[in-house]
Amino acid sequence: MSRFLGSVRARATLGASVVVAVALAAAGAAVLLSLWSNLSGQAGTQAERTAREVAAELAAGRGYADLSLDDEDQPVQVVDGAGRLVAVTEDLERISGTGVARVKPQAPAPVGADAADGRQKGGTGGPGEREAPEERDDAGERDDAGDRDEPEEPEESDDDSLEVGEIGDASFGDGSATVDGETADYRFATVPVEVDGRGTLTVHAGAPLTAEQEAVSTALTVMLIGFPLLLAVVALVTWLVTRRALRPVEGIRREMAAITASEDLTRRVPVPDTHDEVAMLARTTNETLAALEHSVERQRRFVADASHELRSPIASLRTQLEVGAAHPGLLDVDGAVEDTVRLQRLAADLLLLARLDAGERPADARFDLAALVRAEAAQRGGDRVPVSVDAESVPVAGSRGQLARVLGNLLDNAQRHTRTSVAVTVRREGRWAVVEVADDGAGVPAGERERVFERFVRLDEARTRDDGGAGLGLAIARDVAVGHGGSLTVREAAAGGALFELRLPSA
Repeated sequence: MSRFLGSVRARATLGASVVVAVALAAAGAAVLLSLWSNLSGQAGTQAERTAREVAAELAAGRGYADLSLDDEDQPVQVVDGAGRLVAVTEDLERISGTGVARVKPQAPAPVGADAADGRQKGGTGGPGEREAPEERDDAGERDDAGDRDEPEEPEESDDDSLEVGEIGDASFGDGSATVDGETADYRFATVPVEVDGRGTLTVHAGAPLTAEQEAVSTALTVMLIGFPLLLAVVALVTWLVTRRALRPVEGIRREMAAITASEDLTRRVPVPDTHDEVAMLARTTNETLAALEHSVERQRRFVADASHELRSPIASLRTQLEVGAAHPGLLDVDGAVEDTVRLQRLAADLLLLARLDAGERPADARFDLAALVRAEAAQRGGDRVPVSVDAESVPVAGSRGQLARVLGNLLDNAQRHTRTSVAVTVRREGRWAVVEVADDGAGVPAGERERVFERFVRLDEARTRDDGGAGLGLAIARDVAVGHGGSLTVREAAAGGALFELRLPSA
């Protein structure tokens, strides 16, 4: 089961099915309750209409025996003020829910007799009063009080306020009745009426709830059959739609697996012709592959250039050592030392670039950038052109050694190309610490101002290895600047040469 639910399609299908099932159950319950409430209200209206018709006949002076009580579907009871059952529907065998369980009419109380005296003669009685003797119907069966349900208390009506011939407000209750052997549930309406010479009479009339129950039962059956089918359709549609939506993902997965197996980073995953998250995933994957291809290609080029740069000084050093071994008097010690120093510097540059490419974070140390610039300029005693420094105190955070390496590379570059002057300026500009290194040399052409920061790039006038170096100084300087959250750019200086601008976040 856990393996099955591990599928996105299975989880989506299960989730949609559960949500729809809960919604259908809630909607079905609401529909059934609303249906029952409406149908029960209609039954109550029908019962009230019957009760008022009988009450109207009583108010018109019709006798109990002449009342229209022959409708077997609507049981009716008429009770006088003493609680005696004076009229009832024919063939009524049992009734509950009206408060009067009798089904055989009794002799009415004498007109004007005391209500309490009437109750003593056979009324239903109140608490503490003696029950009337058990009556038997024509079949000899008892109207046993123990066989009837507990009567519901009818709503009280203000009978004293009724005038002769006036019919009071109706109250309602639920119960059951057996008429001519047929037992059913009923909605009962109780209506009081004031009759001249008879006092206040109470009419109980019922309307069957059979149709309502059948309607609710039919609706419930339809729901129990239809809801599972609808739920199955929802689950199937969700499964198919999810499978179709995830089909491009499978295509992306297969292509990525093929790229991994072939190690061909020039391939790309298919992008579906949609504007959804899957298409965004495919585009992002292709961008990642492009960045990875560029990174791998850069590393390959870096290794090739590094091998080329290392080959020349190593070959020169080997030649000098072999000549010295064969002819000690011809050994060029100074040249061998120079080649060794160049190899040492190149190895250090390559190691630093490897650490920067690996994402090495600079140390989080605070120091004064102006003091670092002055110290770096002061130790350059062998420069052919003096370096002028104009610096204001600006605190920065980062690696003091790496930033010193950046300043040294920029000054080395300026000394290599300047004619008469090299100027360094340090100032604060908003939240930035800005270092400018300017010379009065030939400058950097506009089309080459980004290319000079690439690794192993030397412009035409700096092609000689003795003067131009390995072409890693500016590349290292920019990588260190970016690693510190800053930037390194080049533009034309006021004197016509190159102006390198280093920007670092001030601390």
